[in-house]
Amino acid sequence: MPPNDNPAHGRADAVGELWFTIAQAAAFTRRDRQTIYSWERRGHLDRDTARTDERGRRIYTQAQIAAAERTARHNGIASRRAAAA
Repeated sequence: MPPNDNPAHGRADAVGELWFTIAQAAAFTRRDRQTIYSWERRGHLDRDTARTDERGRRIYTQAQIAAAERTARHNGIASRRAAAA
């Protein structure tokens, strides 16, 4: 199988779950890497549940990244509503 050159693609584990590095998560969500780091700082991505790849980089599942994105979007909407009130 040829190497995966698309940075937005994660790697699948034995059960088919996709895992992404920070850079891959940023490409997958079409956001900047700093946004993903911000999600970690704010607790949307739990660093304690992250695994590490063979190079020691934190990796998250596609489901974890999607949940963090939903939470961040929800918090952004809520803060804009509060500011408008």
